[in-house]
Amino acid sequence: MASGYGLAGGPSRCFPFWQELLACYVVNTNTDDVMGAKKCVPALEDYYECLHHRKERARAIELQRAYRRAEVAHPRENAPRPGAIRNLGLLDREEDTKDVLGTNRSITDGNGK
Repeated sequence: MASGYGLAGGPSRCFPFWQELLACYVVNTNTDDVMGAKKCVPALEDYYECLHHRKERARAIELQRAYRRAEVAHPRENAPRPGAIRNLGLLDREEDTKDVLGTNRSITDGNGK
């Protein structure tokens, strides 16, 4: 949050990154030379990532794309059709579940007998 306080009243989730960034600025800059701020670019990137999660979001999107490409390249054999999945065996429809799973195992006994 912009106030520096988290939702539960304590420090915000990014407060440690802000402290690290501020400490870097204090150590590396002075009133005469502001070029020391370039040393703080990694700390600044960490702070922005904590605030906005842009790198994390981009990585998650790329992982999803790779997963979908792999799924298209190597489709599952005997995958159930979306229309065949009606229930999870919870509503006295165990025959449908057995047909979908291709097993004769009872859902209720759990040991395959």
